[in-house]
Amino acid sequence: MSPKTTANSDTTITELMIPAYSNLGGKIHGGVLLSLMDKVAYACATKHAGNYCVTVAVDAVEFLLPVEVGDLVSMMARVNYVGRSSIVVGIKVTAENVRKGMIKHTNTSYFTMVAKDENNKLVSVPPLRLITEMEVRRFYQAIFRKELKIYMKEKIKQNKMENNIGKIINNIKEERCIIELTDV
Repeated sequence: MSPKTTANSDTTITELMIPAYSNLGGKIHGGVLLSLMDKVAYACATKHAGNYCVTVAVDAVEFLLPVEVGDLVSMMARVNYVGRSSIVVGIKVTAENVRKGMIKHTNTSYFTMVAKDENNKLVSVPPLRLITEMEVRRFYQAIFRKELKIYMKEKIKQNKMENNIGKIINNIKEERCIIELTDV
């Protein structure tokens, strides 16, 4: 399999935000944006893999700024990392107010996709050819995020096994909750 550059997978989707996409406050629903992000991640990963790809994880979706009705939203996607069958797609989302000529960065997210064949079996993807310092940094950061996820999963699993109700109550007593146990 011949390596591909990150530029080979560059994909941008731009869509006008219409009133049907908004909540009562005139802001675009996060779910609409997530759906568009999933589409661009699929297109980007599929371009790199040359096969059908599915979403297996979405990391750190944090909406930094609201998107308004009438904005032109652009989702710019690029492959940041590849494993054997997995592909991490970085997505930058911007919203452009055409009347004011202003563009704002609303969020960045990372979608992990896997490539599958016609029998729904995982298939290998081409290696990634990194040609700029930024590409090397993004590849390394994807590895770091992957290691953090593994660490967090292990810590959560460990925490579940150590759950002592007395310790839990003690740890949350300063939080905004009222504990009224009825099953003790």
